[in-house]
Amino acid sequence: MIKIAFFATKEYDKKIFNKYNKEYKYEITYFDSNLNKETAPLAKGYDVICIFVNDIVDKETIEILKENGVKLIALRCAGFNNVALNSLNGDIKVVRVPSYSPHAVAEHATALLLEINRKIYKAYQRTKKYNFTLDGLLGFDIYGKTVGVVGTGKIGKEFCKIMKGFGANIIAYDVYHDDEAAKEIGFKYVELDELLSKSDIISIHCPLTKENEKLINSTTIEKMKNGVIIINTSRGKLIDSNSLIEELEKGKIGGVGLDVFDEESEFFLNDMSREYKRNRNLSVLLSMPNVIITSHQAFFTREALNKIAQDTCENIKEYFETGTCVNEVK
Repeated sequence: MIKIAFFATKEYDKKIFNKYNKEYKYEITYFDSNLNKETAPLAKGYDVICIFVNDIVDKETIEILKENGVKLIALRCAGFNNVALNSLNGDIKVVRVPSYSPHAVAEHATALLLEINRKIYKAYQRTKKYNFTLDGLLGFDIYGKTVGVVGTGKIGKEFCKIMKGFGANIIAYDVYHDDEAAKEIGFKYVELDELLSKSDIISIHCPLTKENEKLINSTTIEKMKNGVIIINTSRGKLIDSNSLIEELEKGKIGGVGLDVFDEESEFFLNDMSREYKRNRNLSVLLSMPNVIITSHQAFFTREALNKIAQDTCENIKEYFETGTCVNEVK
């Protein structure tokens, strides 16, 4: 029987994976703690570790996993930037869920945009107190505005489709062009500098790599339009939070919607309301009236959870039956 050590477990994880495991019959042990070099010894005797976005699989952690006989790292997410792939040396394989629900993330990015633009939360808090004035609630039509989409993978393309429905003019930047999708959906590829300078709204939908870490920084923000709205539902480290705060304070940026944060690992997906530990930049951003932050929940739909559980279980089965997997990270 294949033994799985499941890290960073939430109750919804247990519920959905137990449902699918009735078919696969893996021996799963659920751990609440995130995986890192301190918790890696818990994986001793397991064939597989199953991890999520804030687990840290660096070189030291990998060495411990190797010593403990782990054969496979099963990511229950699409991104794999938290795994030091160069340290694996073929001893441990990595599989992922590349497409669980691009609709979920694209729709959440749209929700962040609408909240920032139309001040939904501010209006809700005001009307609860029977204040029905409109002062300070002025937004703008998305129709006719230029939306810049950074990254045109599955999620980016879904976001383009949604923005097309609003009647926006869509431009996109990606290292790899999908010209067929651009023609079908109706967007145009441009260089990054052109996207930065022309966009009224910028939404980030690219994976995190060494090359694009802190893609949004003081230099790139300076190239943007005054009053630009920035949305990020990808990875927190694509934006330098120090630069973001500085430009927000200057009034350069009109609004920000974040589902991720560059130092989120100790906070997001956890209840920190009774803790004294705080992150300065996160606290500053949370205090700003033109910033909305959600806790890495863009993926969190029924459809996505089912797809993640099913594909993760199938990835493990395929690897142990054939020695390879279509969703293996090379």
